[in-house]
Amino acid sequence: MTTDACRTCPLDTDKIRADFPILAKTLHDGVPLTYLDNAATTQRPRQVIQAMVETYEHHYANVHRGIHWLSDQSTDLYEDAREKVRTFINASAREEVIFTTGTTGAINLVARSWGDANLGPGDEILLTEMEHHSNLVPWHQLAERTGAKVVAVPVTDDGKLDLESFDRLLTERTRMVAVTAVSNVLGTINPIEQIVAKAHVAGALVLIDGAQSVPHRAIDVEALGADFLAFSGHKMMGPSGVGVLWGKRELLEAMPPFLGGGSMIRRVRLDGFEPADLPAKFEAGTPPIVPAIGLGAAIDYLGAIGLGAVAQHEHDLTVYAHRVLGELGTLRFFGPPPEEKSGIVSFVFENNRPHAHDIAQLLDRHGVAVRAGHHCAMPLHKRFNVNATARASFYLYNTREEVDRLAEALTQVQQVFRRRR
Repeated sequence: MTTDACRTCPLDTDKIRADFPILAKTLHDGVPLTYLDNAATTQRPRQVIQAMVETYEHHYANVHRGIHWLSDQSTDLYEDAREKVRTFINASAREEVIFTTGTTGAINLVARSWGDANLGPGDEILLTEMEHHSNLVPWHQLAERTGAKVVAVPVTDDGKLDLESFDRLLTERTRMVAVTAVSNVLGTINPIEQIVAKAHVAGALVLIDGAQSVPHRAIDVEALGADFLAFSGHKMMGPSGVGVLWGKRELLEAMPPFLGGGSMIRRVRLDGFEPADLPAKFEAGTPPIVPAIGLGAAIDYLGAIGLGAVAQHEHDLTVYAHRVLGELGTLRFFGPPPEEKSGIVSFVFENNRPHAHDIAQLLDRHGVAVRAGHHCAMPLHKRFNVNATARASFYLYNTREEVDRLAEALTQVQQVFRRRR
């Protein structure tokens, strides 16, 4: 496998795909599975599956509280996973890494804990028109509770943030800037470093939705300077049910606990309680022990390959897909030029006929799995005057041959609807 020292080396996709049992699956009539729905969730290699099975079979018990050998084993594995996350994103301390249920849970934690404690009438939360619902709804709920106001930065016709509008909308009233690093619909790679720098000059904090970026390209939270980062395990070959909130230590220490219960307390009295130190303060109850260990195994797998090589592979596939699909002549693509975006290709047929749902259903008959709908980004689809798009999204195990299968299947979709007309 390659490393980040060889950013342009081609991935050995045959070797990689051999690690993913599900990718060898054949569907109806022996049609091979072509899995192109990675922005929704990724597949897991044997190494991740085996790490979880090994834990359940040999090391599992509840963590931190047990005074016995199995609990010590489970606790060590769980905290080792936290250390792997810390290293992966270059956080300064393990205590800054909070295990959550996913990106959604992490953003809600910040909105509830930091938001409820710090925002009030007249304060503003600056979002963007391209946000996933998970980075919209929690802030709207916060605004309803506190009297704060949600403001959105518009998107240009070519699928980029309108930075002039960002500069205008970022004011002394802005307390939080919550922005996705990569759009799950457009593939737009936002200028996060520039956004963070400008927000801090204005006195605002920054939360980065890293669900579509952390699995695909290296991130250094110390160098980036953002205040919070949220991402999910299942989008980076880890299990579902686990995610991460990273936050600057001084911010996390000042925030009140979001959930109450076991583990998150130092002392409980009938008339009150004292919260525990970080990270336990935000990990109430039994945490996602085995999913966190699985996430650690996924990080090991990505580290052995190198995120630089992963990003280059996806870039090549994206450029190739735009060229091959563009030759069909009847597709409308969304987002920046392929050379400038992440491994996401969203499209519709001209005049939105057939509908994106019909496209996905017919592609499924050819074994091609894509996503269709608004992708939890209804305001963004409204911006481009479409109700739904079809979306192909790539990861390290995808190949040009699979892109060719997608193109061939779309040709068949075209023919089906021409006959119907």
